[in-house]
Amino acid sequence: MVIEAWRKIKQNTIAPVYLLYGTEAFLINETKNLILNQILTEEEKDFNFAVYDLEETPIEAAVEDAETFPFFGERKVIFLHNPAFLTAEKSKDKVNHNLSQFEAYLQEPAPYTVMVISASYEKLDERKKITKELKRKAEVVEAKKLNEHELKTWIKNQVKTKGFEIDDDAVERLLTLVGTNMFMITSELEKISLYAAEEKRINRSLVEKLVAKSLEQNIFTLIEKVVQRRLDEALRIYYDLLKQNEEPIKILALLAGQFRLIYQVKELARRGYGQQQIAGFLKTHPFRVKLALGQASGFTDEELVHLIGLLANADYQMKTGGMNKSLLIEMLLFRLKK
Repeated sequence: MVIEAWRKIKQNTIAPVYLLYGTEAFLINETKNLILNQILTEEEKDFNFAVYDLEETPIEAAVEDAETFPFFGERKVIFLHNPAFLTAEKSKDKVNHNLSQFEAYLQEPAPYTVMVISASYEKLDERKKITKELKRKAEVVEAKKLNEHELKTWIKNQVKTKGFEIDDDAVERLLTLVGTNMFMITSELEKISLYAAEEKRINRSLVEKLVAKSLEQNIFTLIEKVVQRRLDEALRIYYDLLKQNEEPIKILALLAGQFRLIYQVKELARRGYGQQQIAGFLKTHPFRVKLALGQASGFTDEELVHLIGLLANADYQMKTGGMNKSLLIEMLLFRLKK
């Protein structure tokens, strides 16, 4: 749905009202920028572009702006953020909204204005009249989290638009190192592309060489070494993290979180849940589930329960005891190997 909306915008088939909703901030942001840059020049943006936070400003103020003729040029663009009145969540709004005035605008939107409602929520309240009306009258773009296949396809398309190719194992490694944050992936692809300018091809070794590991990825690799019972390498990663001034308590929290995830996906997989179902149940990305399932095979249920207990005890000691925090994790790693 997002790709189709982008195609229409690029062809200058612009709707008068857009509703962008979902939890993938990157896709929402890209759609907004595409609309803005397609309609207004840099000079026109100074006069004909406005942003309203609906937790601070009543909707009728934005509607009145939308109905006002552009000061300079032929069209104007208005972004509306945080429309909590479209959800079932308890409203944080500091203002009351005249939704009837907004509904009236939707019946006959100003032909010279493009209104973009940005709703960064997982779900909208379909029972509400305003939600139903907006979905009927607006161009609806759902920016949901991409699954693993969609994410890999998107990466390949991003690379292709730059005139490059990327190997399948390079895509896999990029996701393993960076995670599924599309902003971070885009940033890393920009960096890699500079180095691949001559060959126009991105391979796994180039990704390995250029992509910096996040703290989360270092924790993942550390656990991999524990799974493989390679304590010396696990400790080397840990010492490197300390040299980078990473806080032991943060490292411990990430270790505990990853082991809990491993235990959960192992249990849910045993009950017959598929990768997508597990991701939905745990509210995490399917790619993280895939990686955790791979690590789960290295532990028995009893080992995982024991490890989680050790981590909980270490957390308690770290927060209440006087023992050196760095040494506490080092001792923990020795016990994790057993």
